[in-house]
Amino acid sequence: MQDAERKLLSLLMPEGLLEYFQIQEVDQVEDQLHIYLDELNIPPADYQSSKLESKGFMPSTEISDFPIRGQKVTLHVRRRRWTVLDSGEIISRDWNLVQQGARMTTEFGLFLKKIFR
Repeated sequence: MQDAERKLLSLLMPEGLLEYFQIQEVDQVEDQLHIYLDELNIPPADYQSSKLESKGFMPSTEISDFPIRGQKVTLHVRRRRWTVLDSGEIISRDWNLVQQGARMTTEFGLFLKKIFR
């Protein structure tokens, strides 16, 4: 993604979102925007030293966001899951820990909390 495009998107999306998610698709249906996001394949901090294999995504979660240019916005967010190869355990990122331990804005922390309750 070019710098200008990324900067524009970062102004329209919840702050910090593009650090963890990639926009896959944007659909405009009448007066509503649907933005589809997938979590990036960045292993959770607790498993950095483990051998992991990405196993796709959990079901999509729909979140209503602030309107953009008078259009309602729905974010369709898919969280990634991994298999720990040594144990066979299926894991996903613990967004509550990310919110507490990461440098992120209150807006993004509340956004994550709203999604993954």
